[in-house]
Amino acid sequence: MGFADLSALAYPWDTLGDVRATARAHPDGVLDLSIGTPVDPTPAVVRDALAAASDAHGYPLTHGTPALRAAVAAWFARRRGVPDVDPEAVLPTVGSKELVGLLPSLLGLGPGDVVVHPAVAYPTYDVGARLAGATPLATDDVDAWAGRPDVRLVWVNSPGNPTGAVADVAHLRRVVDAARETGAVVVGDECYAELPWADRWTGPDGASLVPSLLDPRVSGGSHERLLVAYSLSKQSNVAGYRAAFVAGDPALVRGLLATRKHLGMIVPAPVQAAMTAALGDDAHVAAQRAVYAGRRAALLGALGAAGFAVDGSEAGLYLWARPTGDARAGADVPVEGATSRELAAWFARRGILVGPGEFYGPAGDRHVRVALTAPDDDVTRAVARITPS
Repeated sequence: MGFADLSALAYPWDTLGDVRATARAHPDGVLDLSIGTPVDPTPAVVRDALAAASDAHGYPLTHGTPALRAAVAAWFARRRGVPDVDPEAVLPTVGSKELVGLLPSLLGLGPGDVVVHPAVAYPTYDVGARLAGATPLATDDVDAWAGRPDVRLVWVNSPGNPTGAVADVAHLRRVVDAARETGAVVVGDECYAELPWADRWTGPDGASLVPSLLDPRVSGGSHERLLVAYSLSKQSNVAGYRAAFVAGDPALVRGLLATRKHLGMIVPAPVQAAMTAALGDDAHVAAQRAVYAGRRAALLGALGAAGFAVDGSEAGLYLWARPTGDARAGADVPVEGATSRELAAWFARRGILVGPGEFYGPAGDRHVRVALTAPDDDVTRAVARITPS
């Protein structure tokens, strides 16, 4: 397993110096809607479990405690419509980003192998492929890779970052069927699954109806060559805990476990205890979703008044916005077709930081990503700055 040198590859957020400077110069201060970092308190049930497990004098289990793995399996059955996750096929990870970035390498991919990821996507899919020496392929078209023996790994991100798009059962099943024809591994990055907004993905009690890659309707009852990555950062406000897991194919999980034992890639014992508590408590998830719903409604209204359309955004923590050029919204309406950098500059002049869509691939260069992860007071101030006077 060799790693490509990516030291010359700029981190996207480090290229926003001019936009940041403009936003910070606003007389009433900067409002950051660019990063999906949770800002609300970590729930007491999670913090209490962490504290109770703080006497962690021994090495933790790389595989995770039996209680944690059982909690993950129970969560899948209760919240995701997946009744058949084997607790032995669950593995905690140090956040989900390290798994996304390292998985092609951990699976032994290299030169000549192709890693498929969404056309508009979190950049770590691309970086992870390049790190392994493999070739990334950005596409949402299954026909663009179906039947190709060099495709070894296919990423599905649903709900998507940054677009908030949700893949339905039919699309997920098509991806799985095409991958199985050539033996490719499919991995579902489902970190935003507990934050549905569209009616068709929301149950009567607010529970998520977003389908999982491991859903029997998708998997056909077999998890072979399928994995799901999930992070508790969003649902439980524990980004600082680096609390995540991967589950699915027992054979693939065993291989990942063996490699991670050699590398010492272990989730700390107190964090494992906190994860167990978080996965067993649905009330704090519902409460946090309600907070985000209020912020989302306020920002949706302001963006619409300012001449923006919001595409996708059926679930997750972001609004995927583009200008419509609607002159009725005011004199300073962003130009329809403006680049994402130009759009980011428009927000920066109002003291607001947003994410340029170009960070997520060329197909995103006419949008910006507006995060819901800002305190209520900041969202209220942002709404006032965006809404035409």
